[in-house]
Amino acid sequence: MITIARLSSALARATAFAASAVMALTPAATAQQGVSLIRDTEIEAVMREYTEPLLDAAGLNRDSVGLYLVGNNEFNAFVSGGQNIFMHTGTIIISDTPSEIKAVLAHEIGHIEGAHLVRFGDGTRGAMVTMIATLGLGIVAALAGSGAGGAAIIASAPQFATLDVMRYTRTQEAAADQAAMTFLERTGQSARGLITTFERFRYQEVMSEARRYEYFRSHPLSSQRIDAMRRRVEASPYADVEESPEQIAELRRIQAKIIGFTVAPAQVFQRYPESDTSLPGQYARAVAYFRQGRLEQAQQRLAQLIEMEPENPFFHELEGQMLYESGRIEESVAPHRRATELMPDAPLLRVNLAASLIGTNEDDALQEAVSHLRFALAREDENSWAWFQLALAHEALGETAMAQLATAERFFAAGNNMQAFVFASRARDELDRGTPAWVRASELVAVAEPTPQEIRDWNRAERERRSPFTPQADRLFH
Repeated sequence: MITIARLSSALARATAFAASAVMALTPAATAQQGVSLIRDTEIEAVMREYTEPLLDAAGLNRDSVGLYLVGNNEFNAFVSGGQNIFMHTGTIIISDTPSEIKAVLAHEIGHIEGAHLVRFGDGTRGAMVTMIATLGLGIVAALAGSGAGGAAIIASAPQFATLDVMRYTRTQEAAADQAAMTFLERTGQSARGLITTFERFRYQEVMSEARRYEYFRSHPLSSQRIDAMRRRVEASPYADVEESPEQIAELRRIQAKIIGFTVAPAQVFQRYPESDTSLPGQYARAVAYFRQGRLEQAQQRLAQLIEMEPENPFFHELEGQMLYESGRIEESVAPHRRATELMPDAPLLRVNLAASLIGTNEDDALQEAVSHLRFALAREDENSWAWFQLALAHEALGETAMAQLATAERFFAAGNNMQAFVFASRARDELDRGTPAWVRASELVAVAEPTPQEIRDWNRAERERRSPFTPQADRLFH
């Protein structure tokens, strides 16, 4: 089930002019930037299958490197926040073969292995000096009476800074290219995908800046760079290693799923007409029919898929999603349960089942939902949707303090320390002293306690939020 989560949090992008492959963004990074994460067990499993051998080849800890899917169908990928790779869904659907996606992943892993995010500051410091100096000239011109001239100079400041940054990042890009080819060779894979990807978009170099893909603005191409890669690839003993038909089929399947969920249904039907009886075609159309509200047609296509692969957990998951989101909550339990039985270690499948169980509002189902959510959160403690579902389950069971604690965890996971502090404080006041839940609430109170300025900002926001026609309540903090 593809779900979309807004990113909230800690760091803003470094600077607008440094929209590079190495950006100051965290997994929980800023909702203001309009970035959305895609969560889907099937797609994530394929991406991990591509990524983990490369991480091993780079000598990196698999558990220390995050891989996040960005819900954007433009070709792009970047590293941020230290050891986090962000890949646009567009990279998946635009790529012809798995090797092209692996090449992009290997390149980004090269940035991580080379600590380029840390070293990026060395390049940006010089660029900042350039930009500040240019801004200063513009301000001087404006104060001298040349408003238009000053504005023009100020507007050019980021461009001058960009030139400095790009000179610095070209060295890093070349190093990441070489590292990518090394990692692919160590895993016995061809690096031709790197050449194919870059050659396909080489024409972007001569197009206007507004039309170029973001990836190739932040990863500047050159003939020399591609030639250097080609020489290394052709010399590799694995240059002619081909991917299996099964790997190609796996990619086509997740491409169809992404397209079904993210592209307008009319375009989905154009790309996958009824005459296309392949599994990807059926998959994409099932999703598109569902998005159009045509549940019966969606179920018909999905039934055909399940008949083809009855042990595929993701088809049962999709059936559960269709029924749940169509308001047929009780019917959605069985397919979600089947998906979980087929893939019991998948946290997201557990959360889906729990949501359906909570919707029945039966005590036994609610208790089971809590169990599934605890299992999921033990593996994904930053899953704010799972914390939200846990709060609903506890509240339905009459366990208000536990619901408040789960809500505090939800806000803490989302980077909202103020709300985390509020709900953790309420939970601690109502929980039995010394219990594990009370201890956890106390920990959250300690780590999320707001500063005096945050309290003032909170109270000001609360006053502004309230209607002028209702009495002012006491401040939440004093």
